[in-house]
Amino acid sequence: MKQLTISKIKEGTVIDHINAGKALLVLKILGIHPDSTETVSMAMNVPSKKMGKKDIVKVEGKFINEEQLNKIALIAPKATINLIKDYEIQKKFRVVLPEFIEGIIKCPNRNCISNSNEPIIPKFHVWFDGEVIAKCHYCNKKVQEISEYI
Repeated sequence: MKQLTISKIKEGTVIDHINAGKALLVLKILGIHPDSTETVSMAMNVPSKKMGKKDIVKVEGKFINEEQLNKIALIAPKATINLIKDYEIQKKFRVVLPEFIEGIIKCPNRNCISNSNEPIIPKFHVWFDGEVIAKCHYCNKKVQEISEYI
């Protein structure tokens, strides 16, 4: 089997163990688009002993914030984050799936009060049951394909 090599970054963030096919959504969460100036390396559907297949994203010169971490945890609950300085890992940790989120996803129930013209922030209770599941705080609608509602 051929070895995949992606060059090291001097400073920035490496997100590993992303669910296969979700790397583009991670880039969207990070605010990276075609006009962005950051140097980005991305590998999709890479063989993984633990996951079968996985995606990897490396972003030079960008460190992620807590809101971005929470969004990534929703779509890639097994992701690991490596913060890089001077080509070395300064900090490595797993994302933590939040138990409760506010204002990150929208309720799919069109009749939910969070989708009305009222000034109400969507709130969800979150858990992992083989996949990430979120339940609306207001109408109890369950959301399983969370990436469609971010």
